[in-house]
Amino acid sequence: MSTRVTREERLRHLAAANIAVGSEAALRDVLQKTVEVAATLVNAHYAALGVLDRTGSHLEHLITTGIDETTRARIGELPSDHGVLRLLLREARPVRVADVTKEQQFFGFPPAHPKMRSFLGVPIFVRGVVYGDLYLAEKEGGEFTEDDEEIVTLLAAQTGLTIEKVQIHDGATHWIRQLEALDTLTRSVLEERDLGRLLELVARRLRELVGARGVLISLPASSGGLRVVVAEGEGLASLVGYEVPSESRHARTFTRGKSERIDSLLADPEVDQVLAGRVGAVAALFVPLIFHERPLGIIYAFNKDGPDARFTDDDVRLGEAFGARAALAIHLSERVARETVDAILEAQEAERSRIARELHDETGSALTAVLLGLAAIDGAATLPEARQASAALRTDARSAFENVGRLAFALRPPVLDEFGLAAALKDLSGSLEERGGPKVELEIELPAGTRLPSKLETTIFRITQEALTNVVKHAEATTVRVAFVYRERSVVLTVEDDGRGFSNEPGTAHGFGLVGMRERVASANGALDIESTRGAGTRLAVELPLS
Repeated sequence: MSTRVTREERLRHLAAANIAVGSEAALRDVLQKTVEVAATLVNAHYAALGVLDRTGSHLEHLITTGIDETTRARIGELPSDHGVLRLLLREARPVRVADVTKEQQFFGFPPAHPKMRSFLGVPIFVRGVVYGDLYLAEKEGGEFTEDDEEIVTLLAAQTGLTIEKVQIHDGATHWIRQLEALDTLTRSVLEERDLGRLLELVARRLRELVGARGVLISLPASSGGLRVVVAEGEGLASLVGYEVPSESRHARTFTRGKSERIDSLLADPEVDQVLAGRVGAVAALFVPLIFHERPLGIIYAFNKDGPDARFTDDDVRLGEAFGARAALAIHLSERVARETVDAILEAQEAERSRIARELHDETGSALTAVLLGLAAIDGAATLPEARQASAALRTDARSAFENVGRLAFALRPPVLDEFGLAAALKDLSGSLEERGGPKVELEIELPAGTRLPSKLETTIFRITQEALTNVVKHAEATTVRVAFVYRERSVVLTVEDDGRGFSNEPGTAHGFGLVGMRERVASANGALDIESTRGAGTRLAVELPLS
């Protein structure tokens, strides 16, 4: 009867132990709690839980209870997979020994290790595969019994289920983080104009998700090789600008266009040992940045956190997902750069054609009139005729002078450099009305004596100039209102006309003027908003940061 009571009590203790183990959310806490409750269940002085490495043949972690920190420090490295422990690893079945010191497999204890005789070891299975082993030693009052083996085997089974639950939860959490990171990265690729900041984001998030010591990104250099442009990790900033040897694994993986995982850099003759030595790399992951089968750069991650520095197949897949987005960002950056250069060249040619046309049509005509006037003076028969021809000549010369001045103002108004933005906007508005354009209502809120940075003044002036040119060319407006407001951290420019407006639906083609304005605003990290409806005029609003 007493045996039954004892068994029932042990089962109640086991149930309580299972609840205690199952209540832990973190894997490390689950393992530690298992060790502690196992020792309590069978009255063992010492307990440990060994976790196998990815090969399944060696212990990667050993979690203990019953050995204080002072004793552990004196022991040094704890036993891992020798002797009786090795037997348990090899056979994956419970092992119960009355006195391990008398076993043939016993190798002896390390110096300062507590003396142990009775021993019980039970494997822990997760999804049918040995995850680790639970060891107990020095039972109070003698040897471990068959009941002890049974109760610890049941505890090990429950621990295996709890480990599986935690792994599933951690895996789901990890995948959610990966999806969120990829979503953020995808949006950044489409929105971020600064390639450097985008590549830094790629390196930072990849390092976080794969748990790497550091991540480098290299792009082709003008010299023909590869140069490190991003170095994410503690103490790695000095690597930016490092030239990668063309014969190294780093460069050859870029050329081959295939990802590679190197488990031991020291054993690989192609590895750039200078770079590996500078960062202390032991294992590495190389992921080329490929867009339409064209390599654009390469990611180099090294040393996974933890006792095992090697990367996994999941890390390779994640690296390739990040690499695909980084390659798209590089491609878009190159495309924008090409289109910007093309747009600038197109704008320059259009401006040159306009100036050439105006020089030919207006200034050329005026100079021809001056020549004719001089001929009229030479051919005058009387003094009054000569004076009349001279007056006409002065008029033509004045007109030519005004035309040249207007062209110079269009190229670069001197008043902008000498007196600032407010004066330049007033001159611009006045010249528009003088040439028969719409009436300009100008409002400027700028503290007296305030000068903005030269680049910002030029940007605002050119946007206003282009906006007014568009009004004259296309709007058929009678009035245009220009408002400029100085704020604490930004400036706001508004140009609003009462003209015929245009369709502002997505996909509607716009002239080069609006494209040029958008590029100027983007280069100043500003915001541009255009509201227009056919027959109801157009409102253009620009906000640019002061810093």
